[in-house]
Amino acid sequence: MSHTIPDKYADQFDETFDVVVAGFGFAGGAAAITAADAGCSVLLAEKMPDPGGISITAGGGLRIADDKDKAFAYLKATNEDRTPEDILENFAQEMTTISQWIEELAAPFDAQVTYITREGNYPFPGADTFGFVEIADVPGFDVKRDYPWIRVRTRGPHLFRVVQMQVEQRDNIEVRTSFAASRLILGPDGAVRGVACADENGNVRRIKARHGVILSCGGFEADPKMQEQYWQLQPVFPAGSRGNTGDGIRMAQDAGAELWHMWHFHGSHGFRHPDPDYHCGIRMKILPHWTPDYREPTVRQSWILLDQNGRRYMDESPPYSQDTGQRHMEFYDSINMKHPRVPSWLVIDEAGRELYPLGDPIFNDRNASIYEWSPDNLKEVENGILTKADSVEELASHIGADVSTVEEELKKWNRFCEQQRDDDHGRHPNTMLPITQPPFYTAQIWPVISNTQGGPVHDVNQRVLNTFGEPIAGLYEAGELGSLWGSVYLAGGNLSECFISGRAAAQHAAAQRPWDDA
Repeated sequence: MSHTIPDKYADQFDETFDVVVAGFGFAGGAAAITAADAGCSVLLAEKMPDPGGISITAGGGLRIADDKDKAFAYLKATNEDRTPEDILENFAQEMTTISQWIEELAAPFDAQVTYITREGNYPFPGADTFGFVEIADVPGFDVKRDYPWIRVRTRGPHLFRVVQMQVEQRDNIEVRTSFAASRLILGPDGAVRGVACADENGNVRRIKARHGVILSCGGFEADPKMQEQYWQLQPVFPAGSRGNTGDGIRMAQDAGAELWHMWHFHGSHGFRHPDPDYHCGIRMKILPHWTPDYREPTVRQSWILLDQNGRRYMDESPPYSQDTGQRHMEFYDSINMKHPRVPSWLVIDEAGRELYPLGDPIFNDRNASIYEWSPDNLKEVENGILTKADSVEELASHIGADVSTVEEELKKWNRFCEQQRDDDHGRHPNTMLPITQPPFYTAQIWPVISNTQGGPVHDVNQRVLNTFGEPIAGLYEAGELGSLWGSVYLAGGNLSECFISGRAAAQHAAAQRPWDDA
């Protein structure tokens, strides 16, 4: 889409709303509902042809807490002083009550709300206070019928359907899809007065926002150029959507925003489909998470990973591989001037191939190629995602590594499995499975990202702050954009953040005096 960039200081508008929310995922939906219930007229503008963003592809469980003080202790440990304590303390408090609002959203539709007790992903202080709340069922809702353009095996669509129906019930919320926020409109004092949005043909509409603009348009997981400036690890492929290209970050920067957490993303590793039209990475199968000192792993993991030299280099089954599984891949070999772990090589044997599907495609994109992973992984052998090798020699040839090195690594791994102790990388014995039964299989493995955590700095009211820590009048953010997670992530935490931050931003914006009041 191409269009003329609008003048960010021009003071003419095509239409007026009290609040403009850019991005219709969980955060945007929560913000729109809250602002509407406070009496505001709301424009909910979504860039993509369909709403949902990456929210709809998420697990669907919001992290909740029983005890605010324990939750705060855990959050403080996870962030390593990268996020102010008042923001973490407020979030901890909100985690103890957010389930009440989820129940209120679900009640009109008789949607089934369920609770799960589950400790935090890491053994930090307070880990035992956490659980999940999720929507288990929505009467009359069918994922494949109602959202045919998504692929996901979790309950994210159930929660999104409840949010979407709540939005649709409010006459003072107008939803526009294929309508991308492109540039903030500022007053002479730098305050945000509105936002320019472009439709699918590039036609620009200048929208006045009398109370404020809430940016809930996600991160930059689908913007390789921005990733190149903030991450050493390259390339990294998005797992869920092509829509999150850093638009909110650029708009906020244009208004003077400071940034934080730009290095941090929630991701792991996975496959690339040989079809160039399949734009997303395919995450590897997610095995049940485990937590040291609390919960041991219960499922054997069928694969190991080798670098381009044929060497194993990591524990392939850490407590929360979906969060930190990519971090070992960042190593740069300054002698040979390359990243020898990008791509890496998966190795399994015939028993591992038969065990379960290795890939888990998820996406929200009606223009993407649809791909369903086969139960026995044989379709992936036929189409070239997996490569079959009848011997270790052939396996090494596919990897491009010395056969003696690959043979040594496999023998060592099988010895570790026999003794139930990984002397090299400390993989938990419950996850270990020998690789002995030919044929063997291999595949290139790439960094895959679920979502970024970086973006504009905000305060407890979700007001975007400038480089001097001052609020930019009329500008808010919610959800993944400028997330509070500064070091390691808490599963389901971004989903809680979407609802908590969306409500906070809307409540503060709705309470402001309209900037155009005489």
